[in-house]
Amino acid sequence: MEVRFRDTETWRDVESFNSAPEAELRPLLTECLAVPRWVDAMVAGRPYASMDALLAASSVAAQGLSDEEVLGAIAGHPRIGERQKTGGVSARWSRSEQSGVDSSQADRLAAANAAYEDRFGHIYLVCATGLSGAEMLGNLSSRMDNPPEVELRVVNDELAKIAALRLQKLIGS
Repeated sequence: MEVRFRDTETWRDVESFNSAPEAELRPLLTECLAVPRWVDAMVAGRPYASMDALLAASSVAAQGLSDEEVLGAIAGHPRIGERQKTGGVSARWSRSEQSGVDSSQADRLAAANAAYEDRFGHIYLVCATGLSGAEMLGNLSSRMDNPPEVELRVVNDELAKIAALRLQKLIGS
């Protein structure tokens, strides 16, 4: 199911986020972080006094995800350097977040992604906003020596960063 934003594509402020119908809020929160427990926590935590309070709650709720939750959440993300095959909100966000990758790095990223997947059994995920392709390649390389259980915690941290950025997009900050 493709999630569609309302006419403005964002809420004006935290107050309008707080008062949004739960049925409208849940699918958009799932686009931020596809972990039902996180979505439940974000909905249950309303009302939030400020954007800072919303982001703090997101951070707390996103920490300590189970391995299954992390793997489920990254399943909807495209590989770094690839376009998401489905449309919708998450695909648009992903294109924007990976804007630092240029076509000259495609082969190197594809090879690095394949090596990472062989090592860990899941895609490489980084909060790509503001990073160049070269920086992402360096980050991927630096993580290759992590034990798998440590790498899943690193991915958990990256998911939390992505969720925070996407919440800011939803609120229009």
